[in-house]
Amino acid sequence: MSVGEEVRTEQDKPQQSLGTAAARNLATTTKSAPQMQEISSRWLLRTLPWVNVQGGAYRVNRRLTYTVGDGRITFVKTGDRVEVIPAELGELPALRSYDDEEVLAELAQRCRQREFAPGDVIVSDGTPTDEVYLLAHGRVERVGTGPYGDEAVLGVLADGAYFGEAALLSDDAVWEHGARAVTACTVLALSRQDVQQIAERSDSLRDHLAAVRAIPEQSTNKYGEKAVDLAAGHSGEPDIPHTFVDYEARPREYELSIAQTVLRIHSRVADLYNQPMNQTEHQLRLTVEALKERQEHELVNNREFGLLHNCEYDQRLQPHDGVPSPDDLDELLSRRRGTKLLLAHPRAISAIGREFNKRGLVPETIDVAGNRIPTWRGVPIYPCNKIPVTEARTTSIIAMRTGEAEQGVIGLHQTGLPDEIEPSLSVRFMGINEQAIINYLVTAYYSAAVLVPDALGVLENVEIGRWR
Repeated sequence: MSVGEEVRTEQDKPQQSLGTAAARNLATTTKSAPQMQEISSRWLLRTLPWVNVQGGAYRVNRRLTYTVGDGRITFVKTGDRVEVIPAELGELPALRSYDDEEVLAELAQRCRQREFAPGDVIVSDGTPTDEVYLLAHGRVERVGTGPYGDEAVLGVLADGAYFGEAALLSDDAVWEHGARAVTACTVLALSRQDVQQIAERSDSLRDHLAAVRAIPEQSTNKYGEKAVDLAAGHSGEPDIPHTFVDYEARPREYELSIAQTVLRIHSRVADLYNQPMNQTEHQLRLTVEALKERQEHELVNNREFGLLHNCEYDQRLQPHDGVPSPDDLDELLSRRRGTKLLLAHPRAISAIGREFNKRGLVPETIDVAGNRIPTWRGVPIYPCNKIPVTEARTTSIIAMRTGEAEQGVIGLHQTGLPDEIEPSLSVRFMGINEQAIINYLVTAYYSAAVLVPDALGVLENVEIGRWR
């Protein structure tokens, strides 16, 4: 290149055709419908059988059950000191429905705090049971002797559990199994002697304990229901027992819950910017999607009817090694007949897969609406991102038997609502205000009911962050 010759760039060249930027002003742009990241698979809503409810409530009638008050106990921690909330002592079977606050407060003061290191033996089997233990924090194994004389782990207890409750009712009770700390444990112990001393000064407590002892064991079946007296295998002309099936006097009623919002759309938007996509239609579509996401969240986490909060404590299990092993899933399935499905957070399903890989197991999969769903023992494991994951990377796995005919878990809704667009979901026009804004009331009614306690089980405190 000679000196003084100009260098011509692409920008300096004269334009020979219409540019793309100007051409787009005359083109019709192809657009997608509005997208939304919050939308999930919502397998719980899709798999739960829904029962139509008239009158806004569903009553669950059950046989009369004596075994109440077998729940979980709550504590208060101040520094390194732990105290039991007095009213929570009513969760012990011996103190169920006992409501004398002063006496319960004195019993709570008599609870002595003890600390155990991992591996420490808390109690040994065969020794007298003279204390009830309240587990404030930690994990405890129930240890017994197997059929061939070797040691066997009979179960795992976690925060809020208790053991040794027979000490409050019987002077001759002995430990049928031992208890050993798996992790560092904080335990509160209440002795039978302290309870007896308080009962000597409290007529209400003394009468209450006497009434509990008077309930005959043979009057209930293994589920705590009033037994039906029968005769079988007899000959001749013996007296046939008389019986009847007793019901709960105050059965639980599930009222339909509600999720609502008011969708606002400016009339100018609805009139002028309505092609090629209907603005009102897509605004309603995304609002309904958000409402359904909230509905599934409530079905899992609501304290009144949510699955995690309505599972009976004897149907709550703890993993033996923290991770969700096949053995833990087997134990979860064995607690009920005809388990229809398992629900787990996607990260929990990943942890289950890692445990399968360690053991060389390849679970079967089934096709559900074009999706490959993993199974265990033929029971599908559906993902549900509404199940919470704690900061410690633990979560829960839910097992359910479903359907009214199977005495399982059912969803509740009411169909036939005014302006209904889906079962139990309505969109009502509320008018146009003075600012020319159109208002729509979007409403969903729903709830869930557990017909019998063993229809629902939960594997709690599942570790999902362990990779080895």
